[in-house]
Amino acid sequence: MSPQMLHNPAPAQPGLARARPWQRVVACATLGAAAWLGHMALAQAAEPDSAGLCAPLQARYPQFKGKTLVDALNPHTPGYEALDPKDPSRYIGFDVDLAESLGQCLGFKVKYIPVAFAALLPTLQSGRADFVISDIYATKERARAADFITYSKVFDGVLVAKDNPKKISGINQSLCGMTAAENTGFVEVPLVQNLAAACTAAGKPAPKVQLYDNNAACIQAVLAGRADTYINDVNTVDQAVKAYPGQLSKAVAVTLPYHIGIAVPQGNHALRDAMVAALKALQTSGAQAAMMRKWGLDQGAVEAPTLVTAQ
Repeated sequence: MSPQMLHNPAPAQPGLARARPWQRVVACATLGAAAWLGHMALAQAAEPDSAGLCAPLQARYPQFKGKTLVDALNPHTPGYEALDPKDPSRYIGFDVDLAESLGQCLGFKVKYIPVAFAALLPTLQSGRADFVISDIYATKERARAADFITYSKVFDGVLVAKDNPKKISGINQSLCGMTAAENTGFVEVPLVQNLAAACTAAGKPAPKVQLYDNNAACIQAVLAGRADTYINDVNTVDQAVKAYPGQLSKAVAVTLPYHIGIAVPQGNHALRDAMVAALKALQTSGAQAAMMRKWGLDQGAVEAPTLVTAQ
């Protein structure tokens, strides 16, 4: 096991995740997040002021107490999950704090396994992970592979070159003839590709999509002029503009009809129900909002957990 998998060193207990066959996907290259995160203090999981809410949950779900569960994450999104620039054997960010706080509430410890974004759900299905918290949007398509528990609204930002010389105004016909850098497996990819018919009907060339394995590569594509835009979570875009204020701008923020969620194996209703209950406790106590504030995320994006499943 790579030392980069360690946040809590306790060994994982076998059999907690349901094993399912899936083709393995190669893990992506490490993001140099130090330039974005060097100013941030070492993140510790927010201590939920919810002992009275969590104690009954440990009694209701005793099978998780004292265990170690594995969280698959793609550690290339500063603010959500990234390598700690002060200690590259650890991960920091809102998603890491959320996973730790859920574990504290239910009595389990968390071990992390880093994979490419496109490998998150296959890793869950293969049994190598028990759940996924990694800024992943809960969609009906993805729910064919896992059950999702939502906890946040989604707002995307449109990253462009400084002062937006191409006048890109969103996921619309302003992208006709443009090249968008996107992560493999992201929901934005088909949204951009689906503009082809409207662009052609307007006598304009269809947009092109360049696929990469992580946010850093997409941002570098815009910086290098290989791509005209990168559309992703607005907080990721804001971090990029903050890191390169003389070279990048945010053209606009757009609302997508999606939600960010926790993925758990299909059929593991005990874990799913326990996560829902613990998430409600963290929201009721204000712990989730406090964690979002700590990492510079929009506290107004918090929403009550709902299930997104294949049914």
